[in-house]
Amino acid sequence: MLEAIHISKAFDGKTVLNDVNLRVEGTVAVMAPSGTGKTTLLRILLGLEKPDAGTIRVTGTRMAAVFQEDRLIEHMTALQNLSLAAPDRKRTALLEHLESLGLSSEANQPVKIFSGGMKRRVAIARAIACEPDMLLLDEPFSGLDDAMKVRAAEYIRTHMQGKDVMLVTHDREEANLLGAKEIIVLE
Repeated sequence: MLEAIHISKAFDGKTVLNDVNLRVEGTVAVMAPSGTGKTTLLRILLGLEKPDAGTIRVTGTRMAAVFQEDRLIEHMTALQNLSLAAPDRKRTALLEHLESLGLSSEANQPVKIFSGGMKRRVAIARAIACEPDMLLLDEPFSGLDDAMKVRAAEYIRTHMQGKDVMLVTHDREEANLLGAKEIIVLE
């Protein structure tokens, strides 16, 4: 479980988050227009950014994230990128993750030659392959066509069943695809 209590954050005197409270149990979607602090909130929850005020509580949770940027090692293969995040997993298990997202034939190719949607799927597989207790997703379906969005959402739901997921999105349909039980709207 992850909880944000009275989180506030400003940059150069401009408030982007003001007294935000939320609890991530099960699948939760955070929605708001661009520029309203969704990504900043996610970074604070991951401990990558410090809030100006407030508290984050995490209960014994191993977290993984899919950021807006894919953050892959471009000269490495898709399989090697997964192996970096999940070094204890067997090659066959990592290949199954790529296969689930339609990338089995590209597993041994460097990701620098991949399309944006292919890179996005590798980033999703990498986050899931490390078997997190909690997954934080920042617009994870950008660059994916409708059919692949459905496939990727099903893959995430299957692997994160009974675990906590927070989705940052502009799109209510994406929240529905992941089965969000709660939608939090930042103002």
